[in-house]
Amino acid sequence: MRARHTKIRGWLVSLVSAGLIMGLGNSPLVKAQQNIVPGNAMTVRSDIQEANSKTGVITARGNVQVFYPARKMQATSAQAQYFSRERRLVMTGNVYVLQEGNSIRAETMTYLVDEGRFIATPQTSQQVESIYLVKDNETSPQPAASPTPAPIPSPSLPAAPIINPQ
Repeated sequence: MRARHTKIRGWLVSLVSAGLIMGLGNSPLVKAQQNIVPGNAMTVRSDIQEANSKTGVITARGNVQVFYPARKMQATSAQAQYFSRERRLVMTGNVYVLQEGNSIRAETMTYLVDEGRFIATPQTSQQVESIYLVKDNETSPQPAASPTPAPIPSPSLPAAPIINPQ
């Protein structure tokens, strides 16, 4: 059985190589892959990954790191599942997301790719923590300056003589 698998694998590699040499590199599938902008790629790193081509679900477990440069997002968690048909990323286990300086911590986080929206839930009896960078409004009104006091008029009466007590 193993020898048969090796032969099939070798045959597939030869077929793909020959197809690329013979010009199948111009197929719609290859063109579609070439047209993907690298910045739109979501990179997932983990200890273990598995993909189910029937369900379109990709599961990553152990020290998961997600990088999504198109949205300036990076995240870490214990597990992540990407549901390709729904374009939904579900991260669980000590989730930390950093996006453009803003961060959020939760036990479970769902990222809806098309909406650019996060849904975070904490562990029981805990809370979700978010840190947002708030920029000062550069056109905010300045505090009103106190009016310039009127000059003190000089006395019109002559000054009283100073008397030295002895």
